[in-house]
Order: sequence, then structure tokens, then C-alpha cells
Amino acid sequence: MKRILRNKGARTGIFFGATSGVITTIGLIVGLHAGTQSIVAVLGGILVVAVADAMSDALGIHIAQEADPDSTNDHIWAATIWTFVTKLVVALSFALPLLWLPLQTAVMVCVSWGLLVITLLSAYLARMQRVKALPVITEHLLIAIVVVIVSYFIGAWVRTSFA
Repeated sequence: MKRILRNKGARTGIFFGATSGVITTIGLIVGLHAGTQSIVAVLGGILVVAVADAMSDALGIHIAQEADPDSTNDHIWAATIWTFVTKLVVALSFALPLLWLPLQTAVMVCVSWGLLVITLLSAYLARMQRVKALPVITEHLLIAIVVVIVSYFIGAWVRTSFA
């Protein structure tokens, strides 16, 4: 893994894909659960995000890297491929608790899993940058928690407004 992370394009794709995979997927899970309380809706949402949003993010990274005059073709494609693969795998990892646990429990496990991944990514990032880990972890966890809270309230609002 260290060898892969030495490649700037791969590092961009892995960090972006993992972060986006966590934030998008836990927001979707919490919002859909609050809005529908349906395993079919939540699991379907995860599968759609895993594929469609992974492709969208990969294209977004691809175009953003092409816009950078310092990016090489190898960097652009490494970032593109690693964004897609990482986002796909991370998003799909959230489906596992839903297949084995009751929905309410699975949602809590998914949020916990997401926050753990953000914590580990943030700690590794702080180590790479040689800065204190706690402020980096705290900042990133707070953002993730805000996403979860806002997603919950959007889902609950949709449920009460349109059910």
C-alpha cells in the first residue's frame, strides 16, 4: 500500500474515493432510512451510489486533473481509476451490515464504520503531513457528523411531508 500511495495520482484517487465513498454513502443511508425505513430503498441506494457516483467522481477527478497543467497523463489516469475503484469498494462495504443485521442496527453500524474510516484516513493523512492527528481527525469527523445530521433531517422531512 505504501508503494501505491507514493504515486500522486493513486494517492489522490484513494483519499478522494474513500472520503467521498464514506460521506456520500452514510449520508444516503441515514437519509433514506429516516425517510423510508425500507431495507430495499437503503440497499438500492447504496448499490446505485456505489456504481453511478463512483463513475461520476472518477470523471470529475479526471476532468479536474486534466485542468491542471502540471498533471501528466499517467497521473490523470491513476487518479481516475483509483477514485472509481476506491469509491466503489468503500460504498459497497456499507451493504454488508444491511445484509446481516436488522435495519436500525445496520444503520448504526454503517455510521460507526464510516466514522472509523474517516478517523483512520485522517490519522494517516496527519502522519503523512507530520502534523498532530487530533485536530485533523476532529475537523473531518465534525464534517461527517454534520452530513449525517443534515441527511437525517432531510429524510425525516421528506417522510412527514410526502408520506
